[in-house]
Amino acid sequence: MIAADQQMEVKRTAEEACSRGLDWVTFYREILGPHGIVRRTFPTTESLAAFKQSEAYHEIQEMLARLRQQGTSAASREEPTRVITIRLPKSMHDGLKIEAHEHRISMNKLCISKLLEFIDPERVPAEF
Repeated sequence: MIAADQQMEVKRTAEEACSRGLDWVTFYREILGPHGIVRRTFPTTESLAAFKQSEAYHEIQEMLARLRQQGTSAASREEPTRVITIRLPKSMHDGLKIEAHEHRISMNKLCISKLLEFIDPERVPAEF
């Protein structure tokens, strides 16, 4: 079980970051990124998974979603981007194209949105 005061401290830090007018990339890096407050506060897989089930985490995700609506700033565009290539069945690719079209967003924005979602470890198959 994770401490409620840790959750509230992380949420308060996220609220402060959001109120500073950060763009979503900077917010993500400072709050949810590999060296952000969330991973520093909840360093183990178990504690991070427990935090991701909390109301505080969901509120942070809502903050991130609101910031994404505003786009990116010049400062965040200075952060290098990386490209990943994934293999997926044609039917899944077609489904993503349809979903992106229905939401009137690019496939890139759709995939980033999906990557920001919580993944239940129980639903990820083990590698062989």
